[in-house]
Amino acid sequence: MDETMKNAVLTALHERRSIRKFTAAPVSREDVHTILDAGRWAPSGKNNQPCRFLVLRSGDERQGSLSDCTKYPQLINGAAILVCVYLDKEACYDERKDHQSAGACIENMLLAIHALGLGAVWVGEIINQSADVNAVLGVDGERYELQAVLAVGHPDQPGKAVRNELSEYMLEAF
Repeated sequence: MDETMKNAVLTALHERRSIRKFTAAPVSREDVHTILDAGRWAPSGKNNQPCRFLVLRSGDERQGSLSDCTKYPQLINGAAILVCVYLDKEACYDERKDHQSAGACIENMLLAIHALGLGAVWVGEIINQSADVNAVLGVDGERYELQAVLAVGHPDQPGKAVRNELSEYMLEAF
């Protein structure tokens, strides 16, 4: 392992994977709090902190209806918890910056999930059905804008990923 990989944060960045299959084991309330707390510590423009969360536990009657709002119902139905991430439009000041803040918030939570030995997948496609999601969850869509749903649980599959060479991302040689 090279020196940069010895740093816990860098290691987590390289090891975290999207997990799409979970065991039936519950996620503790303490772990959920840790995940949400990681999200709230994400950077935001002008420190406006526009992200808001709604958490569903497995067995919540809304879970089945929520799974009808996505092309990936197995992710919603198989998760121990679902973290719905919203932007509070009343706390927003710049659409682009606030969406970037939501992305940072989600990544913080994904890294916390990994650090806790849990797994998750970022369900982004579900935002295409935001109105339906809001109706299922009873959320005011005029005030809150759905950003993603995180399906979280104890992993029941290994994660895997491949990345292109860094040179493929460069607009010019560095």
